[in-house]
Amino acid sequence: MNNLEIYDTTLRDGSQAEDISFSVDDKLKITEKLDELGIHYIEGGWPGSNPKDAEYFKKVKKLQLNNAVIVAFGSTHRPKIKVENDPNVKSLIASETKIFTIFGKTWDFHVTEALKVSLEENLELIFNTITFLKKYSEKVFFDAEHFFDGYKNNPEYALRCLKSAEDAKADCIILCDTNGGTLPNDVEKIIREVKRSLNVSIGIHAHNDSDCAVANSIVAVLNGATHVQGTVNGFGERCGNANLCSVLPNLQFKLGYKCIDGENLKKLTEVSRFVYEIANLNPFKRQPFVGESAFAHKGGVHVSAVSKRPETYEHIKPELVGNRQRILVSDLAGKSNILKKAEELGIPLQLISPEVQAIVNAVKTLENEGYQFESAEASLELLFRKTLGLKRKFFDLIGFRVIDEKRSNNYFTPSEATIMVKVGRRIEHTAATGNGPVNALDNALRKALEKFYPELKKVKLKDYKVRVVNSGKGTASKVRVLIESGDEKSVWSTVGVSENIIEASWQAIVDSIEYKLCREKLKKGEI
Repeated sequence: MNNLEIYDTTLRDGSQAEDISFSVDDKLKITEKLDELGIHYIEGGWPGSNPKDAEYFKKVKKLQLNNAVIVAFGSTHRPKIKVENDPNVKSLIASETKIFTIFGKTWDFHVTEALKVSLEENLELIFNTITFLKKYSEKVFFDAEHFFDGYKNNPEYALRCLKSAEDAKADCIILCDTNGGTLPNDVEKIIREVKRSLNVSIGIHAHNDSDCAVANSIVAVLNGATHVQGTVNGFGERCGNANLCSVLPNLQFKLGYKCIDGENLKKLTEVSRFVYEIANLNPFKRQPFVGESAFAHKGGVHVSAVSKRPETYEHIKPELVGNRQRILVSDLAGKSNILKKAEELGIPLQLISPEVQAIVNAVKTLENEGYQFESAEASLELLFRKTLGLKRKFFDLIGFRVIDEKRSNNYFTPSEATIMVKVGRRIEHTAATGNGPVNALDNALRKALEKFYPELKKVKLKDYKVRVVNSGKGTASKVRVLIESGDEKSVWSTVGVSENIIEASWQAIVDSIEYKLCREKLKKGEI
């Protein structure tokens, strides 16, 4: 297997993405996670650009990293300032990292219009900066900014920039598609020409503005690049950078390159979701390899096939990247979906049993009414158990009332819910307030049941979503409520549908509570 260098820029490029702002502690946590994954180089940031990055480089020295080397990023020295006097260059040295990466202009248009220097002076900036930094580091990498655009416009000058970096003893020259507009056929052609002109190793740094960053990175490797840069989940400025969560498994499992240890790649999904969590973003369900839907099957024909041979509709084993196969049940479901889902839930069910068709019919009927079980698998399990006569009754509702009040001074009083339930032969009548009618109702129900089922004290409502099912009726439309609940060990989702938002919420709340109680009884063997 050909070994590749994997260089992560999530902490710099990723932090430049819209809606993302990493604190120093965030960056340190991500650093440790990337090190666990086995990434070779982690670009920590630009120490001369802001106090946050400077603080990061001080604190990262205290981490015990086993695989990764921390890299400091910067630019060629400023025109008219000697390299040894340039504040940004001094900041790089002060970071005390073993490796520096500097970027320099390679597109003549940028040299004359953005940098405002002559083409010859730009060559000197590249050579002087690399030569100087080599004295203070084990390696210096050169990011050839806008290289592909520069090569298309003036190939001779773009190559002279690379030669200047090579003459200065750069350890790797990374060809950057900074505008992200280059297509794979041009990447292939240009890298082949570059390889004929240089004796130093080359790398690829692709942006995703034409949705080709992953493809461009792979094509670059196929044509001789040995160093690959990218970010977790493709985070980055504008449309993002090459997504390492796709680049790594494609290169390693499909093309035979050694990126990181194969066992470590089983952590890829975990790392992806960890970075989403730190970034305070919802994971992209349909993200290849690591997304929740990456190995999810919904159509009856598909489920029937993967039940026999998973590779019929799965291009790799999901376990290789730490993901899992999921069987979805919806109005498109057939008996194969139901049987596979029952097996997953540990519910005994035979193809010839009439209950299979009964569940299929129930799902199709409910989804036609607006229910959606793909995102509410706890409600789906309860439906299975109810149809099969395996669902236990934990309480009966006698009635509830919810009061909402707004006064003339625009002040809302806390919502109040009163509820009466029956557990066995006992009746519990109680009330609670909340931040809105649904919260008040949820609090009242829990208050009424916790003395009978103390395990409910551990359940917390984590998310609450409302979707309009048939928008043509305006405020009289039917709504779907999705609730996500969890305890210290797991998270589950439930659904309710009604023209009345309180009733839809009640259905989802009851399912959430009954699911928790059902799982507890199953653990104890009482069901």
